[in-house]
Amino acid sequence: MRMRTLLAALFTLSTAAAAAGSDAGYAIAARWRTGGAGGWDYVTLDAPKARLFVTRGDHVDVVDLGSGHVTATVGGANGAHGVALAPELGRGWISNGRGNSVTEFDYQSLAVLRTVAVPGENPDAILYEPHTRRLFTFNGRSRDVTVFDAATLAVVGRVPVPGKPEFARSDERGRVYANIETAPGQLVRIDAATLALEASWTLAGCDEPTGLALDAAGSRLFSVCDHGVMAVTDGESGRAVARLPIGDGPDGAEYDPARHLVFSSNGADGTLTVIRQLPGDRYVAGGTLPTARGARTMTLDPATHRLYLVTAEFGPAPAATTAEPRPRPVPLPDSFTVLVAAPR
Repeated sequence: MRMRTLLAALFTLSTAAAAAGSDAGYAIAARWRTGGAGGWDYVTLDAPKARLFVTRGDHVDVVDLGSGHVTATVGGANGAHGVALAPELGRGWISNGRGNSVTEFDYQSLAVLRTVAVPGENPDAILYEPHTRRLFTFNGRSRDVTVFDAATLAVVGRVPVPGKPEFARSDERGRVYANIETAPGQLVRIDAATLALEASWTLAGCDEPTGLALDAAGSRLFSVCDHGVMAVTDGESGRAVARLPIGDGPDGAEYDPARHLVFSSNGADGTLTVIRQLPGDRYVAGGTLPTARGARTMTLDPATHRLYLVTAEFGPAPAATTAEPRPRPVPLPDSFTVLVAAPR
């Protein structure tokens, strides 16, 4: 998942200002300052053990949901992007973008078991598909998907995709969906059993989609895109259902099936957009919650309806260079924080 330029101003300021004052039905219930140096990417919920896995570059922090403290770390990472969990196999995995590898760890003890090479470049999103017991890595630089047998980590296939793959989800029928970060964006569907690329749909009006949420029962996909847009897509036909306004710099999306709410975490303007799903494929604004600049990734606990977002405080961006004409702001040491957004 790519880091957004936090100082971008792509969203209409008047719209953002109006949204920031609206009632989202959510509030920031806690701010857990867990500290540590460096950046971050995906945050993954482990509901059975009430903990969060937060990737931090060369390791993964494990945060206890009861105390808000980091209670363990998983080492052995090399440019960690995401974490996938399979409690039934007693395993978890980390995708290592710099190392072009996957690190496997024990689900109970968190001990690192092994690291295996990914025959692709820059594995970013990672997903465990329980019906086939296969592990998928979505490789940004090589524009493909590597598929492993999750029990053995033997490679069982490779699926080329039409651009840089981003966030991925799987449904209850063994189908895997992934955003493709092109302009306009695309959404692909892969059969987890046959590894056939079943569909590739253009997301008109949605550039460079990143975060992806899924309403599995209704077969609706929610892609968050540049320029403050969320694209809603029919997962069966690829039909464009809606285009909805969200905040600036989105990178995460979640869907709460019990409350029929869709969320977008927007790092550039520091907001959480809430959208209400109504019968008849209708979607209306549910309000906007101010969060914090940089809070671009998140995860949802569907049992408590709480959202966990992560960010830090930032120093000034380094001077631009030829190699890096738009350098990112630097996170300040020990300022890393988990935000807990809870229903009011």
